[in-house]
Amino acid sequence: MAGSEDAPLEEGAPEERALGGHALGADGRLHRRGARVLLVDRSHAVPRLLMMLGHDPDVPTRSFWFTPGGGIEANESSREAAVRELAEETGYALETHELRGPVWTRTAVFDFASLPYSQTEDIFVADLADAEARQRQSAVWTEQELESIDEVSWLTLEELRADAREVFPARLLESWEAFLEWDGVTRDFGEVDE
Repeated sequence: MAGSEDAPLEEGAPEERALGGHALGADGRLHRRGARVLLVDRSHAVPRLLMMLGHDPDVPTRSFWFTPGGGIEANESSREAAVRELAEETGYALETHELRGPVWTRTAVFDFASLPYSQTEDIFVADLADAEARQRQSAVWTEQELESIDEVSWLTLEELRADAREVFPARLLESWEAFLEWDGVTRDFGEVDE
């Protein structure tokens, strides 16, 4: 996926469009491409990351932290999707050139709302200072987001580690140096079960 962030996703077969941009794979999973943003607040002594707390609507006792982001729409690049998803989910607006990366790529394999998914993701990093140069808008959540997102919070690495809930991507529980001081090399973490 490295270097593919500028390649738009073209509309797929009719059955893919019928599944909301997901393609049903031979493995029985819904497949899609996605983009996420690690939005960093560097204005404090310790950097903070914008995280969302959600739960599975079909398993309400399972809650988890995750980064803003989602599926890439038809004819949209992963950079465009990352910027759109960040604005829709948090109200923070960025320009595509303000994203660095993708710093990471991966394929997340998970179940949500009793459905099996496989999402190949580009994960970008951006600074809150860039977003604060623009007026923050209201978040516009989908019906599913309204049902499953409980909180949006700024967390330090230590706060995230101290919380007993799952974190996606789990790599965020490790050192943040890899994306805070990104070296320009996209790291591909392959398939990750979540």
